[in-house]
Amino acid sequence: MLYEEKIIETIPVGPLGLIPLKSCSGLGKKVDKYLAQWRKERESEHKSTIAFAGYQRDSYIIEAQTPRFGSGEGKGTLNESVRGDDLYVMVDVCNYSLTYSLCGMENHMSPDDHFQDLKRVIAAAAGKARRINVIMPFLYESRQHKRSSRESLDCALGLEELIRMGVENIITFDAHDPRVQNAIPLKGFETVQPIYQFIKHLLRHETELMIDSDHMMVISPDEGGMSRAVYFANVLGLDMGMFYKRRDYTKIVNGRNPIVAHEFLGADVAGKDVLIIDDMISSGESMLDVAKELKKRKARKVFICSTFGLFTNGLEQFDKYYEAGLIDRILTTNLVYQTPELLAKPYYIDVDMSKYIALIIDNLNHDASLSELLNPTKRINRCLEAYRNR
Repeated sequence: MLYEEKIIETIPVGPLGLIPLKSCSGLGKKVDKYLAQWRKERESEHKSTIAFAGYQRDSYIIEAQTPRFGSGEGKGTLNESVRGDDLYVMVDVCNYSLTYSLCGMENHMSPDDHFQDLKRVIAAAAGKARRINVIMPFLYESRQHKRSSRESLDCALGLEELIRMGVENIITFDAHDPRVQNAIPLKGFETVQPIYQFIKHLLRHETELMIDSDHMMVISPDEGGMSRAVYFANVLGLDMGMFYKRRDYTKIVNGRNPIVAHEFLGADVAGKDVLIIDDMISSGESMLDVAKELKKRKARKVFICSTFGLFTNGLEQFDKYYEAGLIDRILTTNLVYQTPELLAKPYYIDVDMSKYIALIIDNLNHDASLSELLNPTKRINRCLEAYRNR
């Protein structure tokens, strides 16, 4: 049975309220549409009781604004009551397309600006909501998740700050290092893997793939993403390989040690389709180097799957690699801002995550387990079986 067709077994924690901040408005509207549709179609003998008051609505979105003063300072406002609501605040801290005026100059919003706006909206609820949950697909400061010298622990500090403000659950996707949840051990923290969605969208666009260990392989571009690639390979029944980055530790360029070479560990990739799996494409330099190395080793097709496509250095290099036949497809999700230019690329596949987020919110609102949603093995097996039969 599909999750959206499930029978109601528990009453909601409170009336559902969805607050997608401006950075996440497009994704929020899609999530809201799914929730409204499911709840109109869902049957239950209890829906007429007081516990289900406001259960079926045309929209669950609560209008929130985060205006700025000319000095760059801001505030958060809610345009309707949230008393007793089970609130889900959605924010995309990577949406650099939004701007604000600072003393007459146009400023692009940084992750810090988005995080401050998130806190302002939580503060505007002023403790009146029944429960506050945060949907933050790209975890704020997740790349600064550990301390190796005299430096800050930004991600842990951010999580602690949200919990002190009364947030009960934080839902994120493919956290750079899930162990950062150790900073808030007494509150809900889930890091969700979009593996099923990657497979579904890839198979929808590529109709002639042979998904077995003789024809396909999963590649981790570095040692940090090994667990992600191992899970992906095990679910699909494939072999895996790994590149590790040999760095020059005598230099620091742009705040990091430059990569000298990518060394490969794994079986022969000649004639195989390869899936490169990682959590994010930042500049894309590492991914492109790995793709080039795989093509040198005579890989047939190269597919790059990354949860977050940031593309901080633009798309010019990706265009060149595609035209040279070094990459075949790039799959990233709509969990972060996507430029119109990216969406128009012939090699790009947009992986829509709105339905998955709606399922998570629906389950949480009913205080139901997320275990089956977080473990997509059954759904992946059904998808592979349908593809092979087709």
